[in-house]
Amino acid sequence: MSERDYVLGTHEEEVERLGLQHRVWRPAVLDCWERAGITTGKRVLDVGAGPGYATVDLAEIVGPSGGVVALERSHNFVTALTETVRARGLTNVQAHELDLVTDELPKGDYDFSWCRWVLSFVSDPAQLIAKLAGVMPKGSMSIFHEYGHYETWDFLPPLEMQKRFREHVIATWRESGGDPNAGRDLPKLFQQNKFAIRSIKPLLFCVRPNEYMWQWPKEFIEVYLPRLQQMGRIDEQFAAELLADFAEAEKNPNTVMITPLVLEVVAEKL
Repeated sequence: MSERDYVLGTHEEEVERLGLQHRVWRPAVLDCWERAGITTGKRVLDVGAGPGYATVDLAEIVGPSGGVVALERSHNFVTALTETVRARGLTNVQAHELDLVTDELPKGDYDFSWCRWVLSFVSDPAQLIAKLAGVMPKGSMSIFHEYGHYETWDFLPPLEMQKRFREHVIATWRESGGDPNAGRDLPKLFQQNKFAIRSIKPLLFCVRPNEYMWQWPKEFIEVYLPRLQQMGRIDEQFAAELLADFAEAEKNPNTVMITPLVLEVVAEKL
């Protein structure tokens, strides 16, 4: 199957960036999974698995008596996922290369589904939730981490170039058919598809340059700037000015970065 690209790309630099992103968010994710009840013996549907960083964590948590079914559109990401699973000696993972909107989702006796930063990039979130409702059994839990208000990503003191970069990011996501604030629609979409919301939690952080989470947006800027240049949205001068401003802010121990608002939503299938 030919590679199906994403607006953020599926190149090696993006695979590495997603690894850093997962490591930064891993404490919050593990806490979420534990509160939701993911444990040994459970079966989890990983919706939009990417290169499989969460897939591997889930597989190790549920153990040999459980299982993870990973769904991913990108051939490059599926290849990275299967290679990691093989290297880790995991036998409880099934990977499916498919499009979440246009292809059928595999049915199974799932206890949970997990989906992170996928709704913001698909062309039809309502269709995806309807499909999810069609394969999730009664009593199962669907867990989402999704952007709810991307414009919260900001700096104190403000960085004007970062705000302009943020505007380009939002514009490119929308032009590709996505919505950087798609998480706000989850309660409505769940209600329409016979799910009951069990919890909603805002995830937003104020971080300093010496904190590990600072690396998450930093890496995103460094990887996505060349992507924006390839799209013809910015030039080298724009990129250079943003990187210089960011480097200067990073030297200031009093700089505060506010991360984009992520909504953690847990819903039960009725």
